[in-house]
Amino acid sequence: MSDTRRRVKVYTLNEDRQWDDRGTGHVSSAYVERLKGISLLVRAESDGSLLLESKISPNTAYQKQQDTLIVWSEAENYDLALSFQEKAGCDEIWEKICQVQGKDPALEITQDPIDESEEERFDEMPETSHLAELPPCELARLEEIADLVTSVLSSPIRREKLALALMSEGYIKKLLQLFRACEDLDNREGLHHLYEIVRGVLFLNKAALFEVMFSDDCIMDVVGCLEYDPALVQPKRHREFLTKTAKFKEVIPITDSELRQKIHQTYRVQYIQDIILPTPSVFEENFLSTLTSFIFFNKVEIVSMLQEDEKFLTEVFAQLTDEATEDSKRRELVNFFKEFCAFSQTLQPQNRDAFFKTLANLGILPALEIGMDDLQVRAAATDIFSYLVEFSPSLVREFVMQEPQQADDDVLLINVVIKQMICDSDPELGGAVQLMGLLRTLIDPENMLAPTNKTEKTEFLSFFYKYCMHVLTAPLLANTAEEPNERDNFQTAQLLSLILELLTFCVEHHTYHIKNYIMNKDLLRRVLVLMNSKHTFLALCALRFMRRIIGLKDEYYNRYIIKGNLFEPVINALLDNGTRYNLLNSAIIELFEFIKVEDIKSLIAHIVDNFYKALESIEYVQTFKGLKGRYEQEKDRQTQRLSRMRLNASRYRRDARSLEDEEEMWFNEDEDEEDEGTVEKGRSDEDFPENYGKYMEDKKVKESDDKENLPKRTPTGSFKFTFSHSAGAANGSSGANSKPATSTSTTGPNGSTTKAATLPTGLVGLVDYPDDEEEEEDEEEEDEDEQSA
Repeated sequence: MSDTRRRVKVYTLNEDRQWDDRGTGHVSSAYVERLKGISLLVRAESDGSLLLESKISPNTAYQKQQDTLIVWSEAENYDLALSFQEKAGCDEIWEKICQVQGKDPALEITQDPIDESEEERFDEMPETSHLAELPPCELARLEEIADLVTSVLSSPIRREKLALALMSEGYIKKLLQLFRACEDLDNREGLHHLYEIVRGVLFLNKAALFEVMFSDDCIMDVVGCLEYDPALVQPKRHREFLTKTAKFKEVIPITDSELRQKIHQTYRVQYIQDIILPTPSVFEENFLSTLTSFIFFNKVEIVSMLQEDEKFLTEVFAQLTDEATEDSKRRELVNFFKEFCAFSQTLQPQNRDAFFKTLANLGILPALEIGMDDLQVRAAATDIFSYLVEFSPSLVREFVMQEPQQADDDVLLINVVIKQMICDSDPELGGAVQLMGLLRTLIDPENMLAPTNKTEKTEFLSFFYKYCMHVLTAPLLANTAEEPNERDNFQTAQLLSLILELLTFCVEHHTYHIKNYIMNKDLLRRVLVLMNSKHTFLALCALRFMRRIIGLKDEYYNRYIIKGNLFEPVINALLDNGTRYNLLNSAIIELFEFIKVEDIKSLIAHIVDNFYKALESIEYVQTFKGLKGRYEQEKDRQTQRLSRMRLNASRYRRDARSLEDEEEMWFNEDEDEEDEGTVEKGRSDEDFPENYGKYMEDKKVKESDDKENLPKRTPTGSFKFTFSHSAGAANGSSGANSKPATSTSTTGPNGSTTKAATLPTGLVGLVDYPDDEEEEEDEEEEDEDEQSA
């Protein structure tokens, strides 16, 4: 791609809607890797510094005016203009812009028309820039210069003009020459003025000035100026630290001199921002935004250059995976990757994805497992692991599930991370909190739904509960044994609360696996030991764990709680808390209120039967009286239901001999007679009287043998017949699997409707009593009321 250089002036539109001259230079168009596109570059003709770097965006509206002017907007209220000295140069750059956007160069605008008022702005554009007046760069004028630099910081327009003046006259390098002279003369007053000047120039927030100040031949003098803060009795020795103490370690020799220079520059500028410059005040916090951007883009360039150097990365991985590599060298290699991954966070998402894919393909995860005995290596490897989890949880899960085939539980990468969390030496457990979040990401089913691997959730959770859960819960089980151990230690209590938080997450998001684990380890009982901790936050974590279990309304869990009498520690904590109205009190009350509102009958009965005497004195809430009311209401329902069942059973009861005789008679009927004697749903109304009469004739024959076997005639003329359990079994029904009572309706000869009902006990009423219908309807209504309650 050919570069065409043309002389231009760069203008920006200021807040007063006036055009400010940013400087004169030469424009070219070139592909910029960092911006991933063809860009316009303008370098100052005085010193070659970059005045403008602007990617040609496909959607930006560029406008060509007066044959020598190109105008566009890069962001809201940020307009730019290039004023060409020659028409030929303007035409050439215009053609390049149109080529990138796929437009016809004959047009004077590449996108939608801009405001008509735009032309008026260019009519008012000054022919020459109005620069700030700078005093001569002399020792005697340093105070005047310092006052000038300090005074312009409150005005964006004056800052802009001062920055242009400093650039146009090569003023920065002259000031740094004065610094060396002042230091040789030990001129403290002059050095204090230079501190104010350099600090003020940094606050001008101009990238073009930074390019000069942070170049190799200037940056150490800039650091020197910043050592002489007037507020300090003795100057700081920042240069000594940067040149003698801070050592640049090349884990693998870097042959690219530009890359090495960029790394040195980035470290020094980061040091200036983080260490040397004081924390900016509220009024100064935006003055260093360009400095932050300068560091940011430097890091992007470093990562890009390293990533593209395949030979370099291959060599680093070869040494990292070589078991013969010395421990000190391995530490340096792992720390290099840690910094490498940290720098990668500055990349755009798509570039960051490509970066981590490169590391994954080169084998970063298996490489991390080597040398884990070293504490520094383990800490750095854990940080890298966290970057990889944030990038792709599925990638990490796929790797860790392959480990058990060739590794012991103790050296599994995920277990190393858990142990790192458990052994965090920070009193505030900052690292443990970070790692707990990382583990939660790994075991979260929400990000296990990749369509390409539908079994990932089942496989990984099975792996985690088999190989890792015992490592996670070890501190909890150790500190809830009969001896109190260290659970009252504040740091241990914090760790236990983190583990409980993760287990509570498991209860909510894992069903089968966590339920089995809780039941097998009797985990809830151990957790509730923490209800008597002197640290209220830990007691609340234990209570939250139980509350999440009860919130599932799972009868397996409910039976486990009842069988283990696991409400006892919760109620003891409530009673021990006394009349104090605090968070613990509210949380326990809410637990019982939930049970009452959701009407969890098994738990209500257990609580009232076992603990109501201890709770009945609590009257400042109606929760426990409400539980007792629910309990009594349910007891009344059960009593009424039992009475009805007994009443219904008595109506159908027959003595044993009667049942046996009738059963024998039923099965002795031939098939035709059986078909005729049974009222079937599909029979027509005309057939009913004939069959009914035949059946009654058969019954009269038997009447003389056993009068008790005759069906009882009701006032309505209907009859009721019964079948024994054996008859039911012969027809394919059995006790445990028999269906609930059902009924079918049949229209009788007089037009009345009769019902054939099959009872739960196996007794079948061929024709039901009308009053039984009313009772069944009442019972159904009561059941509906119960469900709605």
